[in-house]
Amino acid sequence: MTGASRAAIPARHLRSDRWWLSPAITAAGLFAFVVYSTWRAFAGDDYYAEPYVSPFYSPCVAQNCVPMKGGANWEIFGAWWGLSPALLILIFPLGFRLTCYYYRKAYYRGFWASPPACAVAEPRAKYTGETRFPLILQNIHRYFFYFAVIVAGILTYDTVLAFRDEHGRWGHMGLGTLVLLANIALIWAYTLSCHSCRHIVGGRLKHFSQHPVRYRFWGWVSGLNARHMQLAWASLISVAVADFYVYLVASGAFDDPRFF
Repeated sequence: MTGASRAAIPARHLRSDRWWLSPAITAAGLFAFVVYSTWRAFAGDDYYAEPYVSPFYSPCVAQNCVPMKGGANWEIFGAWWGLSPALLILIFPLGFRLTCYYYRKAYYRGFWASPPACAVAEPRAKYTGETRFPLILQNIHRYFFYFAVIVAGILTYDTVLAFRDEHGRWGHMGLGTLVLLANIALIWAYTLSCHSCRHIVGGRLKHFSQHPVRYRFWGWVSGLNARHMQLAWASLISVAVADFYVYLVASGAFDDPRFF
């Protein structure tokens, strides 16, 4: 941006490094996930192979869901819903990620060049930030956090069920069990590393010394928060890998290796 209060430098920026590489990689990674998740969300099939359920389809709240033994299969929406059941639930984790502080930075820079990189001016003469519609809706991130915790809890339940065999007997562990276990661990780490979680745990306190328990949790969440970017990408990849693994098993393209 230029103006009367800024130095009169004719060049758009003075950076000589490959500053464009980072936003380009970010845009490519996010675009790849959007393409994949859109395909799987609208597919509406091959998302359950007992005892594994895709994280894209849990909880399954439509009547057209595949019956899942003991799973989060709640027929809240009746037979009138004819689309993929994933479209009813993905809005919550998607809303949580879209309004996430890190993801805002990622797609603002990657797709909108706002700004494309540090010390590189954005290609717009005016900047309004998140003060107008639709970006003002980013302020509801804290509420999506509560829904994200609920969804993570349900996916944890699904992971526990993955320790059963196809007949419902406990004591099973297959490769799919480990895939879901790794995925839920990363989802919880990403969710709890959220800035909103950090504020909920330790915000609005004047004296940490008077709240030792909250201070301890605040320190733990702050440690996770320092790795929020890494956890955001790791959990994004893990949820896609978990879905794809269940898809391979459910479609018959791959047999789940069993350890015991």
